[in-house]
Amino acid sequence: MQKEEEAKLKARLTPQQFNVCVNKGTEPPFTGEYWDSHESGVYQCVVCGSPLFDSDTKFDSGTGWPSFWEPIKKEGIREESDRSFFFMRRTEVQCAKCGSHLGHVFGDGPAPTGLRYCINSASLKRVEK
Repeated sequence: MQKEEEAKLKARLTPQQFNVCVNKGTEPPFTGEYWDSHESGVYQCVVCGSPLFDSDTKFDSGTGWPSFWEPIKKEGIREESDRSFFFMRRTEVQCAKCGSHLGHVFGDGPAPTGLRYCINSASLKRVEK
């Protein structure tokens, strides 16, 4: 990322949003705006506004982060191998449009997909459908 683009993002995002989306940080569990939200809407990327997840696929995973069993469109996200956390192998989830870090996906979710997209609230913006 170029310094000019980084400066624009720092001015537009909160420090927490910047840390999560750009530096691939993680917000503490049970602290984000959407971890316990039950409101209807579409969750967009906070950086570029791309629609990522629908509230109809949101579920309570008990982890303290917003969890979804599928994205709106598989093409709307990108998955990358992540080995940055000790010796753990995880799959990072990014916004396909802007590359913003969103969270991780795990294979312990509910039917029908069996997936749990564990996403940082700081990387999302909920809008009405």
